[in-house]
Formats: sequence, structure tokens, C-alpha cells
Amino acid sequence: MKQPRRTLSLRTRLTLFLSLTALIASLALTLLTYTAARNYLLDQRSSVARVQTFANAKAARDELRLGNTDLGRFITSIRTDENGFALLFVGQTSYPQKVQFPKESLPADLLNQVLDGETGQQRFELDGKPYLAVGVSIRESDANYFEAFPLATTDRVLRVIGTALLVGSGIITLLAAALGWWTSRRLLKPVSRVAAAAGGIASGGLDTRLAPESDPELNRLAQSFNEMADAVQTRIEREARFASDVSHELRSPITALSAAVEVLDARRVDLPERTQQALDVVVNQVRRFDQMVMDLLELSRLEAGVTDLHAEELRLDDIVPRIALRYGFGDVPIEVHPSARKNVWIDKLRLERILANLLDNAREHGGGPTRVSIEPDHTRGLLLAVEDAGPGVARSERQRIFERFARGTAARHRVGTGLGLALVAEHAHALGGEAWVEDRIGGGARFVVRFPLDRPGVDI
Repeated sequence: MKQPRRTLSLRTRLTLFLSLTALIASLALTLLTYTAARNYLLDQRSSVARVQTFANAKAARDELRLGNTDLGRFITSIRTDENGFALLFVGQTSYPQKVQFPKESLPADLLNQVLDGETGQQRFELDGKPYLAVGVSIRESDANYFEAFPLATTDRVLRVIGTALLVGSGIITLLAAALGWWTSRRLLKPVSRVAAAAGGIASGGLDTRLAPESDPELNRLAQSFNEMADAVQTRIEREARFASDVSHELRSPITALSAAVEVLDARRVDLPERTQQALDVVVNQVRRFDQMVMDLLELSRLEAGVTDLHAEELRLDDIVPRIALRYGFGDVPIEVHPSARKNVWIDKLRLERILANLLDNAREHGGGPTRVSIEPDHTRGLLLAVEDAGPGVARSERQRIFERFARGTAARHRVGTGLGLALVAEHAHALGGEAWVEDRIGGGARFVVRFPLDRPGVDI
């Protein structure tokens, strides 16, 4: 059988969806905000740089008109931004404001553009630092003026803005994840209540119902679930009542029939041989029918919960051999694990029915029981196991054989009512335990019943 692919829970998927949506939206908003802020700051810086460059270029033009020959002194007197610099070209002669920034400091493309008589600007890096250079051509004097403005402060502001926006995106994503988790938890609470109610019905609580919801849509779900539960409970109770009524009504004719058959069987020596053979068939079938009716009545009482639990202190290494001997299995070895508790509180009749049915099942379908063991369980409980050396039980049948009238492949054509293991499972459930079958080491089957001794009514 193909195993279903494991997926994330609905709550996790909803939380991830909201988180991813918030992350994408916040990153898009961050990108737009950062781009707008960057363009604005660079435009502002460029505008200020152009105004200042044109003003200083005008002052240089005025000096050239006056015929000032000390242009080196003039260029050093121009006020520029800190870490910025200016250059004045007159003909082929350059006048740098700062000796550490010669004409080679400027980008070649801007130099060629301005020397060709155009005004331009360009961002560039010098010694790993960003700058904005603006060049103005002073044609009447065959001169060109350049000024470079540092952009380090603008870059720092942009980095701060970008970091703040990214941190904000992370915070928004975390808040969206928390909101998604909280919202999904509230949204899925009704589903959890439905699942819990369905689990209660599946475990036998047929009277489990959902409370009305304040939300109209959820209230419709609750009403539909309750109507479904009512229909299921009615049908199950009707079927159980029918089985109980039929079994009860069959008791009287079967009792009379059994008595008549026993009378005939007692006088079988007076009958012809062929009549005796027919009588044997009738006797066996009547006894089987009587046992089936008794088992059905017992199952009906167990399912209806009308049987009480009468726990008493028993010594297992004493009571288990006696039960085995009473049902004709006195030669089956019984092993009690040294660490298993000997004195326990348990319902004697239920323990007897469980063990007797398991032994009888091993005899009918497993070639006879080979061992009965009593072992401790890791849940502070008790394990009662009956082993056989028969053909075993296929994995696909291990759940089904504990249903009423169900038979395994190996027992398809054997004698039996098909109710023994169903009774074992019901009695184990009534004691708060469970029954299952597993492979026996060396071949065969191992039927195990677990009694959780820490449950109410069965105390250690």
C-alpha cells in the first residue's frame, strides 16, 4: 500500500503563506522606498552641486575678464565642500585647487565632454570613495571649470535608510508569522473540536456532540455534524438492539432444541448407525449455534456497557494455570517474567474469558497453543500472550480478525463462531487495554493483550 506523502500541517502552511506574503510585500515596499529616497537625495545633491559649480565658474569667468594672472591663488581661494576639490583649465594649463587632486583625478569622459565645449556631470569613485563631478565650459576665455563633490555622506544616509527598511521588513515578516499562527489557531479551533468529537465517537462515545457556534457558517457545520452523529448513533444502537433481541429470542428455542438433542444423544445406542451419524452432526451444530448465541449476547452486553467491572486481587501465577487447566490446556507451559507483578487487581471473569478464547483460538486455528507468557509492559502494565506454531496471520488481516464473524485466511474453512477474538478485544477494551497479534519468533502467531494497570478500576 502506497504511503501518503507527508505534508505540512494546515496551520503551518497558513502561517508560511502569510509570512511569505508579508515578506514579499515588505521587500517590494522597501525597494520602492529605497529607490525613491536614493533618487531624491542624489537629485538634491546634484542640484546643489550644479548651482555651486555654476556660481564658482562665473567667479572664474569674472577673474579672467579682469585679466587676473594669479589664477593659482584664485582657485585656492574658492570655497568647496570638505573633501571636495576644484580645477581650472585655461588653454592647456591646469590649476588644481589641491595638489593631491590633479586633472587625472577627474573621469576622462567628463574631461573630454567639457573640453569639447559642453557642460556635464558624472558620478565616479576616487580612492574607493564616491564623488559627483560637474564641469562648465567658459568659451569666451578658452577655459573650463571643474568641481568634485564627495557623496560619502549621501551613501551613509542611504545605507542607514536601506538597513532600517530591511530591519522593518524582517519585523513585519515576524509579526505576520505571529499573526498567521494566532489567526490559524483561532480559525482551526472549530476543526479541532470536530476532530476531537469524531475521535470520541470513534472510540465509542456515541453521545458526543458539538456545542452551537456563534458564527453562522461554523454553526451550520456543528449542526450537520450533530445530525450525522445522531444518525450514526441511532443506526448503531438499532443494529445492536436488533442483534441483542434476536440473540435473546433465540435462547428459548435453542434451549429446547439442545435439551431434545441431548435426550436423543443419551439414547444413541438405540438408533441405527446412519441415524447416529446424522445425530452427531445435529449435536455439533446445535452446540455451535448455542455458543454463537451466547457470544452474541455477551458482545451485546459489552457494547451496551451493561456489564460491570469487578476487580479483585489475584495472583497470576496461580489463576492463569487454573484457567488453562479448566479449559483442557493444562499441559501448555506458562511462563511468568521475573519482573512481572504477581499480585494484581483485575476482573477474574474477564481475564478468564480472554485467556480461554485465546487458547481455544490457538487450538482451532494455530495447531494448539505452545506457550502462555505473562510479561511486564513499558507502560507499567501487564502483557498476557498466547503463542502457537500455526501458519500465522497475514499483516493485512491483523486488524480485521478482531471484528465479529471475521476469519483469517488460514481459518476460512475451520470450525468456530468467528466471535472469539471479537470478545477478546471487547473485554480488553472494557479493562482499558487492547489486543493485537504479531509474529512469533520461529513461526506462528503471538496474540497479546495489554492491561494498563494504572487505569481506574484496575489498580496495582
